[in-house]
Amino acid sequence: MSAPPDYSTDSEDKEKALSSVEDEVAYAEAAPDRVIASRFGILGPLLSKLFASGVEARGVERVPENQRESKNAWNNLLMWWSVNSVLTTIPVGVLAQSVFTLSFGNAVATIVCFGALGGIATAFIATLGPITGLRTMIITRFSSGYFGGTIYSVLNILTQLGFSTTAVILGGQTLANINPGSLPLVVGIIIIGVCCLIPCFIGYNMVHVYERYAWMVTSVIMLFLWGLGGKAGYDINAQKPFEDTGRALSADILSFGGIVFGSFSGWAPVAADYNCRLPADTPTMRVFLLTFFGLFIPICFVEILGAALMTITDPAYIAAFADGSTGGLIAEVLSPWGHFGQFILVLLALSVIANNIPNTYSTGLSIQALGRPFAVIPRFFWVFIAFVVYTVAGVAGREHFSAILSNFLSILSYWTAFFIVIVAEEHFIFRRKNGPLGGYNLDAYDTPSKLPLGIAGVLSMCFGIAGAVVGMSEVWYTGPLGKMAGAAYGADLGFELAAAFSAVTYPPLRALEIKLIGR
Repeated sequence: MSAPPDYSTDSEDKEKALSSVEDEVAYAEAAPDRVIASRFGILGPLLSKLFASGVEARGVERVPENQRESKNAWNNLLMWWSVNSVLTTIPVGVLAQSVFTLSFGNAVATIVCFGALGGIATAFIATLGPITGLRTMIITRFSSGYFGGTIYSVLNILTQLGFSTTAVILGGQTLANINPGSLPLVVGIIIIGVCCLIPCFIGYNMVHVYERYAWMVTSVIMLFLWGLGGKAGYDINAQKPFEDTGRALSADILSFGGIVFGSFSGWAPVAADYNCRLPADTPTMRVFLLTFFGLFIPICFVEILGAALMTITDPAYIAAFADGSTGGLIAEVLSPWGHFGQFILVLLALSVIANNIPNTYSTGLSIQALGRPFAVIPRFFWVFIAFVVYTVAGVAGREHFSAILSNFLSILSYWTAFFIVIVAEEHFIFRRKNGPLGGYNLDAYDTPSKLPLGIAGVLSMCFGIAGAVVGMSEVWYTGPLGKMAGAAYGADLGFELAAAFSAVTYPPLRALEIKLIGR
């Protein structure tokens, strides 16, 4: 990489120093705060003070090796534990019975098996952060080119905004159920949204500080819920009479499994964002295992809790769920503790902040990854725009939480499946040490002429979408293969076929692209 230009000269010299794209990119990597301040004229001094006060200036620029932080990779475990040991994870387990009528045993087996698959996929993507020093959506440019990376960025923006919408709705529902009638649901949603915005506005370091400690409180609360639910009376056989049999049961397991996979793999498009400042020589296996267990243990623990709470047969608990969805059910579980239970409910509602922080932070990065016109705008501005969008969406969709969650997580698993496969095949087949390309030209991450054209990546993406379409099973559409795999309503094979179609087509297409284009 060329040395950063000297900005100690006058304005004319500065223009000369930035005459090449490579020099501008290099300097943006080395001193993003000075670059941003120089772009905004009279607002420059204000931005400089903002960055000096601790607000992160770096956006999607690569983190050079000499600016990496030698922090312990164990932060990966703690961060993902905090992100997922939260209120937002409980409704996924609730869906096993409320939508798919699975018995408790089948729900647990589905969560563990499909969760392991999604955890492995996300943990792999996380390992690319230290290797490249890049954000996840920028890494996709090395397999799908600048244009393909932009498509992934759009998909990820929609994904993170969808996650954020469900988070603020559930947090708002829970706050509104603490003392029914005293706090409107809309106000609760806005409160949660504002609390999520603050650490994301500040940036990377504040995100990690918050997530490093949030798990302590939320994990204890989850233990409280397990204990109080047991006192109310779990009946693991309660759902047996309602469970489907034969092909219908298989369809329910596959469809719920797709949702579980989405709850794990949904973090893959942002997984490298939170360890790109680790040293490049950080052991890959350490990053992989810490990320995997940081996801697998808390998500399984909390999703199984959601399934267990649905086995309580007390009429008061059934009525609470019918009236207030998951938030109402949890409020009923904590009701024996009176005012202390209400305090715990407040903490539980606020726990969604830990879950929504990476959604909000990475949305800003994904908007910057759309291209240079977006990247020149400071990251914190896009974070604020994301906050406005998902808060408004949460207010608008506040009465349809379960429908939004089940449909959103299913569709989410489709595109993350082919995204993970394409990035993995590029890494292990074409970018391996002795492979056709011999590694990553990291200096080229923002130079389209040095990146792949993306024809192979985009075509494989299209094949993945085709696989999802023929295999999906949603309320509004069931593909032909999805219909054949299930009974009356079909079985959701969307993410499996999306991954398979892309996995088969990408290697030959990419090999041909390299042969003809050379990159």
